[in-house]
Amino acid sequence: MKRLRVGVLYGGRSGEHEVSLASAASVFANMDRTRYEPVAIRIEKDGRWALADRPPATMSAAEVIEHARLEAARPSRTGREVHFMARPSEETILSIDRRSSRGEDGQALVTGLNLDVIFPVLHGPYGEDGTIQGLLELANVPYVGAGVLASAVGMDKGMMKVVFAAAGLPVCPYCAVLRHDWQSNRDAVAADLEKALHYPMFVKPANLGSSVGISKAKNRDGLIDAMDLAGSFDRRIVVEAAVPNAREIECAVIGNDAPEASVPGEVIPSREFYDYEAKYIDAGSQTIIPADLGPRTTDEIKRLSILAFKAIDCAGMARVDFLLSPDKIFVNEVNTIPGFTTISMYSKLWAATGVEYPALVDRLIALALARHAEKQQLRTSVT
Repeated sequence: MKRLRVGVLYGGRSGEHEVSLASAASVFANMDRTRYEPVAIRIEKDGRWALADRPPATMSAAEVIEHARLEAARPSRTGREVHFMARPSEETILSIDRRSSRGEDGQALVTGLNLDVIFPVLHGPYGEDGTIQGLLELANVPYVGAGVLASAVGMDKGMMKVVFAAAGLPVCPYCAVLRHDWQSNRDAVAADLEKALHYPMFVKPANLGSSVGISKAKNRDGLIDAMDLAGSFDRRIVVEAAVPNAREIECAVIGNDAPEASVPGEVIPSREFYDYEAKYIDAGSQTIIPADLGPRTTDEIKRLSILAFKAIDCAGMARVDFLLSPDKIFVNEVNTIPGFTTISMYSKLWAATGVEYPALVDRLIALALARHAEKQQLRTSVT
């Protein structure tokens, strides 16, 4: 059987670049070489695409982050430059070797390469927000995961809550604030937030993941600092009322039109909440899989996970996060490209449900091919 050539896209221009390296390393390490021919395509922080000389090494997230920080101080220019064909073509990407020349004209050597499917392992803006997905749609190439709409809504915490509320899903009280409005009239905005939500509040950039730029504000001074921090990452800021005594529950979903949910798991952060350091730096955070919820709550979490997945028209995979108070469940957010290492919650939840990591990779690629084949049956002309 012919091996599928899988272009694994990783890195990216977002603040989650380092996390992407850790996820991509696990994908490469667990991809069946008898079925797939993986091609490592790295997107640098400056946006440059390159055929990587070698895929990222498997390391802990903390090790990858430290390695990437050192690397950022001396940016690498290894690997052939890559350009993606933004139209249907037999050559999905063009690799350019500017060190080699052909003939007397001295032109760089250009090589075309066809890819059967793309596996984006990009977290955050410019990878998880619909931008890459739009490019892949233009090229008419099969790709793993959510489409343009679901990716964009899943990335934007403000619009996500609007969609969830319209679908009848329970969300905690929140406000969305433009950075321009905050910078123009801090006192008035702060007073409105205090009146609407009360302290403590969680302040987040609307479009970012991995808890980057998130703070918990307990008073006016803390709110000012939190708004300034979130505003440094995005032009839109989401402020949420803190759920008292909340437990953080997560559930993994896989599928296209008939998605399935995993057993839920619980995160017990080493810090006051599950921030970036608690996720990737501090080893003290704990996960409990399956979560101790009882059968009725477990079934409700799984039901709400599938409804949230469908509400944003998601496909492929997603991790749905919840806040569980003593008397109510709140849908917090959907992550359309969740952390994807072998020790990430998404893969551990499926492992506890009976689907190991290599089988996850197989299923996600199969779902991508099935979804692409279905789209090819759509009419593109009225005649």
